[in-house]
Amino acid sequence: MGRVVVVGSLNIDLMTHVERHPKPGESVMGTGLQRLAGGKGANQAVAAAAAGAAVVMVGCVGSDEAGSAYVARLTALGVDATRIRVVPDCPTGHGLITVDDVGENSIVVVAGANAALAVDDLEVLDSVGPGDVVLLQLELPLEVVNAAVRRASATGARVVLNLAPYAAVPPDVVALADPLVVNEHEALLLADSQGMPASLVVTFGAAGAAWEGDQLSGPVVAPPEVLDTTGAGDAFCGALSAALAAGTNRHEALQAALAAGADAVRHVGAQRDPAL
Repeated sequence: MGRVVVVGSLNIDLMTHVERHPKPGESVMGTGLQRLAGGKGANQAVAAAAAGAAVVMVGCVGSDEAGSAYVARLTALGVDATRIRVVPDCPTGHGLITVDDVGENSIVVVAGANAALAVDDLEVLDSVGPGDVVLLQLELPLEVVNAAVRRASATGARVVLNLAPYAAVPPDVVALADPLVVNEHEALLLADSQGMPASLVVTFGAAGAAWEGDQLSGPVVAPPEVLDTTGAGDAFCGALSAALAAGTNRHEALQAALAAGADAVRHVGAQRDPAL
């Protein structure tokens, strides 16, 4: 069984509930304020570990209480956090989240220490190889993401690139992703860019996902069970990568990813029991 090495962001999510999301220039009242573990990279690392993978997290936190608490949390969840660098005199990244009455979310990401991740932080990628999976997202400096994809691919590791939040990356980086994971909206932007990944996974929310010709609907979650869609895509990517690192075939890996995504909407926060 290979490892899953996640190169990604670590954020503290500040979440409040609203009846509906505000229109531009409008104020609405929020109910409650929670401080939760988030960040697409750490979310995916936790999901991969929960799926049984040996996970290494590469990223940065600030020299604040939130950062040290997050590193302790990941370690307790079985994630190797020794490759997380503490950035002096810098806050840990934050996500500002509103969740409405039907569970839909709106998120503003403040990069904080995530913006300090550098190519020099990627040394662990020299130790990966065939059977390992390197999982990345785009809440990081793009030059670091591009370098990580190229470096991991050169060692023979499998690269899973979640093109979210969407940004244009070089065609050679797109081509090395197997798979590239996007949602419906990101898929349209990708089509406009003419990027051609080695393989493509498109997620359709409650309607399931497709990996090239393999399309699955996934588990049905009744509307009353949907508490929060935050992190469902991250749970999908983490579980998918864990299955691939375990040598699972494409169809079964997609099933595992859809099950993880469906489970994620049944709890509040991007991670299960995420309070920090």
